Amino acid sequence: MNQPSKFSRSFFLMTIFTLAFTVSALSATRDYYQIQVFRLTGKVQEEKLDNFLKNAYLPALHKAGIQKVGVFKPIESDTTAGKRVYIWVPFKSLNHFAEIQEMLENDQQYQTKGVDFLGAPFDQKPFIRKESILLKAFADAPDFFIPNHQTAPSERIYELRSYEGPTENLFRKKVKMFNEGGEIKLFKKLDFNAVFYAEVVSGSTMPNLMYLTTFADMKTHDERWAAFRAHPEWKTLSALSEYKNTVSKSVILLLRPTDYSDF
Repeated sequence: MNQPSKFSRSFFLMTIFTLAFTVSALSATRDYYQIQVFRLTGKVQEEKLDNFLKNAYLPALHKAGIQKVGVFKPIESDTTAGKRVYIWVPFKSLNHFAEIQEMLENDQQYQTKGVDFLGAPFDQKPFIRKESILLKAFADAPDFFIPNHQTAPSERIYELRSYEGPTENLFRKKVKMFNEGGEIKLFKKLDFNAVFYAEVVSGSTMPNLMYLTTFADMKTHDERWAAFRAHPEWKTLSALSEYKNTVSKSVILLLRPTDYSDF
């Protein structure tokens, strides 16, 4: 029987190493997300934006393979209700993000259906300004999660939080608190149904992280947060000196999904 040559053995080992490296690299990949924030003057612009998102933008993203797009508005008691709309879009990579933008520019059906919004005259603009926030998923939550609440969209509460750090190093400590520290695991244990946890890689307020938790209704929201604040794991974690002074500003937004949002 012929024995395998040194070259064959080397080639075999190199192939195994390459496959292992590829699998490891793939398993280490993390989602990217874009949050768009539209600022509006009131009902007229809100209706124009709703029509554009429902009939042009979301269908175009669905056609491109992005099946879950979230569209949210502040709860009725928020002073920005009727004047803000938040759109969340997931991407597999930065290249994927760039590809989708180019696809939209070249999608004639999208351009046609969205012409009243995209091509509005300067004196009938459909929004005041738009902000784009680009995020990279945390290591302990590399993929997004879509909740399956049975309540009507008008009852659900989606809570978007932003934690700004005073410095880069202190910000990294807060990120560590979510990942290695176990904050994400505790949220999961207490059924916060988080869609994502991510750090902002490009946005108007940096450094900061953002995450979106979801609840069937306001009652469930209040109960979950009460349980979190009273939990011994949180009390132990939040008392650790290495995580002190890691947040200089927190922004908390309570939102509801639109009737045409994908979740």
